[in-house]
Amino acid sequence: MLNALAKALKGLSADDENTATTFIELTEQGLGATQAAELWRHLMAVDLSFFQSQTAQQLRAEGRAKDLLLLLGHRGVEVSEEDRERIVGCGDPDVLGLWFRKALTATSTAEVFASDGEAGADDC
Repeated sequence: MLNALAKALKGLSADDENTATTFIELTEQGLGATQAAELWRHLMAVDLSFFQSQTAQQLRAEGRAKDLLLLLGHRGVEVSEEDRERIVGCGDPDVLGLWFRKALTATSTAEVFASDGEAGADDC
């Protein structure tokens, strides 16, 4: 469902920025001061992917690692210190993105890290 929402918002943003902005603002207001609101703000952050410097890529990876840890914590998935270090130490935004998508339904970090044949799943 999250992927469908993200795709819909991207389409909205490209064709009708005012409607997308209104939808984003109303959703955030509706979430109030919950953990979901914090996650929403991270998901709706401005896309700065056009910055390709090593520093920009590292900042994106750090942000994705924080988002992943926030999501796992919100879902009640226990994260060991070793797993936390693996996530924070991963500098590959694509791998972190893959782990984030898996974390949406995973019940353990083992499920998040499990290789399912996708390239890059075990790179960090």
